[in-house]
Amino acid sequence: MGNDLIKKKFDDIDGKIDIMREFCHTLQQENKDLILKIENLEAELDKKNENEEQFSEQEALIQSKIDGLLKKLNYFSDSAPGDYQANM
Repeated sequence: MGNDLIKKKFDDIDGKIDIMREFCHTLQQENKDLILKIENLEAELDKKNENEEQFSEQEALIQSKIDGLLKKLNYFSDSAPGDYQANM
């Protein structure tokens, strides 16, 4: 009976080891999937940051052009009607 009990204990331990190995394998695969997802999200974030920077640059350029046009309009509206004809 002692040998049968020892064999049963080893079989139980072996079964638990198999379960733990499968669990570890599953966790390793999930970890790989999560790492890949993180890399993809970081790439998307980098792209969005780049797009945001380009947008900000375009916005600054547009604002600069608007400011230039407003200055011209102010110059023309502040000058006398004859001044404009004389400058041409």
